[in-house]
Amino acid sequence: MFEKVEGIVLRTKDYGETNKIVTLFTREYGLISGVARGAKKSKSRMAAVTQPFIYGIFVMRISTGLGTIQQAEVLDSMREIREDIVKTGYATYIAELVSKMMNEREKYELLFLELLASLEKMAEDENPPAIIAMMLELKLYQIGGFAPVLKECVNGHIDEPIVAFSITEGGVLCQQCKYKASDAVSLPSSIHKLLQTMSETSIKRIRNIQLRKETIQWLRKLLDDYYDRYGGMFIKSKRFLDQIHLLEE
Repeated sequence: MFEKVEGIVLRTKDYGETNKIVTLFTREYGLISGVARGAKKSKSRMAAVTQPFIYGIFVMRISTGLGTIQQAEVLDSMREIREDIVKTGYATYIAELVSKMMNEREKYELLFLELLASLEKMAEDENPPAIIAMMLELKLYQIGGFAPVLKECVNGHIDEPIVAFSITEGGVLCQQCKYKASDAVSLPSSIHKLLQTMSETSIKRIRNIQLRKETIQWLRKLLDDYYDRYGGMFIKSKRFLDQIHLLEE
């Protein structure tokens, strides 16, 4: 039995001479995969509707194993992402994070909406794709259960101002606790507030974020080091993203 699902193409993989296995993140079922027959043929309708990051309605036969994609209707091609190497790098990164951190058939509509908003924002030129990616990344850390403590000092000193961040301690520190962590790095109040906003605010609500390149690079390294300690899963697209960072520098 075929049914319609609203989904985003996360990745594709060649399957035989003419077919592809397409991994979707869907509103209805979360992470699912299906065979798109003929999708490797350049003139095939399925080739056009199964490109990475496409958002659409997919008619699928959903089974206990690998499903089948019968047809699809594109709602947003996200063409602007695929035509820009920097946007492609960040979109590939967050797509892989979602596919690695979510279980098959684990419905999570809020994450679906945040991923869709992330791609839509990246397709625009209003906000840096690096910031959009980090915002979704922090939300994925929450889902994974290893998000940094950002609201107050990790040691519970709720009335003390935040002055530092420690990866080993798992979040922000007050003045009293800063010297107890050998890896503590100073955290200006403005950056602390920014991290909180990035973690707690829906991506749909962000507008025209302007940050210095040095600030974005500092935040990116902080999250990279944090994920290396707590994430536990190898992210293949991270190498490509690192090369993009070198080009940006």
